[in-house]
Amino acid sequence: MKDTYQHKELRRKLVEALRKKGIEDQAVLDVMMKLPRHFFMEKAFEELAYEDKAFPIGSDQTISQPLTVAIQTSLLEVKNREKVLEIGTGSGYQAALLGLLGARVYTLERHRALYQQAKQLLERLKLGNIRCFHRDGFKGLPEFAPFDKIIVTAGAEEVPEVLSRQLKIGGKMVIPVGKGVQEMLVITRTGENTFERDEKGSFRFVPFLKGLE
Repeated sequence: MKDTYQHKELRRKLVEALRKKGIEDQAVLDVMMKLPRHFFMEKAFEELAYEDKAFPIGSDQTISQPLTVAIQTSLLEVKNREKVLEIGTGSGYQAALLGLLGARVYTLERHRALYQQAKQLLERLKLGNIRCFHRDGFKGLPEFAPFDKIIVTAGAEEVPEVLSRQLKIGGKMVIPVGKGVQEMLVITRTGENTFERDEKGSFRFVPFLKGLE
């Protein structure tokens, strides 16, 4: 895996473009500058890795548009050593960014091929604070709950209560919800049975599906 001067320059331009599109979280911009996105994409798309677009990664899944990744990561407000559950490992790019932000990441992927690929890549990158699981995201990871933060990288038709219940009180979940087009929700657990939700704009994600493949 090579990260050339040209890659770094393309990454710098992408980060500047994200800043102009309204991303103000400097910590998020810094880790996006540091992490080579092309490592997480097929060779055929390598030259396009620093365009602000989603691309296919196999198993009918995509690596999300960088702007979407930056927005979700900023909304999560990750702090060092926080325990973060990610639903939908995909390429592993989002998990790697969370790991670079200092989170202890638990990431779930329902597609075995993607799980194995992402796990191997994250190990090669020596991101030891990320644990990968081949699991059904709808069930979360109860044996490691509660979590400070949860991020869902697929579009759910409704908020899965099982996931909400795996948040710490004061914890926060960022999840796109809706059919076709989703509304990005930030859900904060305010008490044992109370949650607040804020709407943060419309997005389009692959669907959040149950079961394993």
